[in-house]
Amino acid sequence: MSELDFTATKIVATLGPVSESKEMIGKLFDAGVTMFRINSSHGSFEEHSKRIKFIREKEAETGVPIPILLDLQGPKIRVGNLEEPIELIKGEVIKLRHQSEYVDGIIPVDYEGIAKDAVIGEKIFLDDGKLVLEVERVENDVLFARVLCGGLLKKRKGINIPGNQGSLKVLTEKDKEYVKFAVENEVDYLGLSFVRNAADVVELRELIKKNNGKTKIISKIEKPQALENIDEIIQKSSGIMVARGDLGIEISPERVPIVQKELIKKANAQRKVVIVATQMLESMVEQPIPTRAEASDVANAILDGTDAIMLSGETAAGKYPVEAVRMMKSIAKNVEASGNMRRNFYSQELVENCKDDSIAICTAIIDMIKKVNVKAVLTLTASGYTPKLLSKAKPDVPIFSFCPSARNTRRLNLFADVFPVHIDITESFTKDTIVTIEKTLKKKFEYRDGDKIIITGAIPDVMVGKTNFIKLHEIGTIS
Repeated sequence: MSELDFTATKIVATLGPVSESKEMIGKLFDAGVTMFRINSSHGSFEEHSKRIKFIREKEAETGVPIPILLDLQGPKIRVGNLEEPIELIKGEVIKLRHQSEYVDGIIPVDYEGIAKDAVIGEKIFLDDGKLVLEVERVENDVLFARVLCGGLLKKRKGINIPGNQGSLKVLTEKDKEYVKFAVENEVDYLGLSFVRNAADVVELRELIKKNNGKTKIISKIEKPQALENIDEIIQKSSGIMVARGDLGIEISPERVPIVQKELIKKANAQRKVVIVATQMLESMVEQPIPTRAEASDVANAILDGTDAIMLSGETAAGKYPVEAVRMMKSIAKNVEASGNMRRNFYSQELVENCKDDSIAICTAIIDMIKKVNVKAVLTLTASGYTPKLLSKAKPDVPIFSFCPSARNTRRLNLFADVFPVHIDITESFTKDTIVTIEKTLKKKFEYRDGDKIIITGAIPDVMVGKTNFIKLHEIGTIS
């Protein structure tokens, strides 16, 4: 790998029926995937265990840390099992009920409150809003709704009833089983669906602790209540996902672009990782190239300052999963090379939110990047605090984080511009430490004698305490 191969923006790919084999996971990784997403809404524990095993094997083969995100289904309302897709015709009245199978012409729904919570005249959205119904009446436990926008309804598709799911809890019994599974399998991140407030995040964290785990939480922002409580949610989370599918239904599509920008800005100001997701290259589920609008959408998410961009159905069930990853990486590299990205700069909001001296150290490093011809910044870190903070300035050189913790190394790989290396380093900054750094940069990343780098960490105990030193170093000057 050379310096020119580095793509600052990270790519998340969802695994599914077309991408669960070891061979396909390898191809997706080679095409540019940074992190793999496992969706607990589909598949079994056995299937997910096999996927995790293949990812870890690829990680061992390449020596590159590969984080895993497991999405909890949460209180997602879904259509039940259908033997065949059902054609919903505009103008007809259909019936829905809480049941598991299609019986007596009634469409099954997995939500007990579907009839109780329904409001006459309220709209119901199916399959990310592709199909639209309007509630006409409820008789006993059956909901009658007129089809406003028809189409083909397939099994297990999502259902949205905006603002009217009061009886739903953020963590279902199924979610609790998957939290245990995630801890046992050392999954790096858990995606918390349909977050409404900070208390939801705390509830999941307590459950993780109860299972003796340390898995980090990515809060998926897809409810209007979450927008009202966003600052507290970000504070309690390790990061957020702008989950635009359900969010666009809950708050309306025209609001999503501005909300996306605001969410990214807020996450960056709190030094938290942020992922933009859903329908980014949707047409590539069926076509080998994206629409121009989709390419612009991906590019704009990067320009907004996201750490990562995510593929869902494109890699889980699409016809061109590898091509979708390559396209996403190509878009990212073009944006990053354009000069239009805001780089080497900290927002005032971030500076105000950072309460310790590390921001002064990192600001000095960013200023040095602008004034000195350095090839990289190297951080010696245990927790990942410093590289996370540096990444939020969008520097125009790579950030290498040398970290002794395998789990923290994986987690760091989700942050834009950060390229973590799992390596044992001594607890005191010595000549041997610099020799180790130089050997690693030359062997792994093809740096050369004469290249200038910035080294930062904490002394005298590199592995303890906040960042407190900067060293401008020229490779090859230590004998």
